[in-house]
Amino acid sequence: MMNIAQYLDSTYLKTPEQSGLSAEETLQKDKDLTQEAIDNGIFAVMIRPDYVSEIKKYIQERNSDVVVGTVIGFHEGTYSVDEKFAEAEKAIADGADELDFVINYSAYLQGNLNLVKNEFVKCTTLCLQNHKVAKWIIEIAALTDAQIADLTQNISIWAKENFSENDWPKIFVKSSTGFYETKEGKPNGATFEGIKIMLDNAGKLPVKAAGGVRTPEDAEKMISLGVKRIGTSSALALIKNQSASEGY
Repeated sequence: MMNIAQYLDSTYLKTPEQSGLSAEETLQKDKDLTQEAIDNGIFAVMIRPDYVSEIKKYIQERNSDVVVGTVIGFHEGTYSVDEKFAEAEKAIADGADELDFVINYSAYLQGNLNLVKNEFVKCTTLCLQNHKVAKWIIEIAALTDAQIADLTQNISIWAKENFSENDWPKIFVKSSTGFYETKEGKPNGATFEGIKIMLDNAGKLPVKAAGGVRTPEDAEKMISLGVKRIGTSSALALIKNQSASEGY
């Protein structure tokens, strides 16, 4: 059986307001998630920016190499470039290893490609200068197949134009936030069809599938297609050969 743990970003991204928990209870959930990752060889934990500093400290105290990831401009993606940049700077200062930015797909849909390119180049440069990984969430549930292909291809072109080939493995294109509200029960996360389009248009950039990977078989199929990472709120269930209970 494939070792899928090394591909997983174990994720908890609900705010205390969304979950009905206190900030202290949310931090404890993040610590539990992190301990689970340490104990089971899960590659990374993906948490809200407010908790990065504490979780980085928690991992260091246990001499673990679990990676700390966080989200920027989450979840709408409509933060200004300066706001995203400032949020990213703080996350890096707090110890984040990987930053998952929500690209301004609303601006893309309105035809403002220059804004999207600017935020991509500016924020990716910040990450690479600090030896961090940048992942760009394009929110495929909000896009048509043609738009998924076009936006992914543009990101690949911008990466090629602005960064060296040695940097490309640190620049991901990611499918989803897990928070986008779809209509008529349509999936709001990664689908095999959507991921295939991303992979076909990402060039040499790695792709992360987030949301919708609910079984070990789904995870293995995504990996076989070519994804390098999978975001899931049910990492332990997947590596224990169980079905995930939540969408992300």
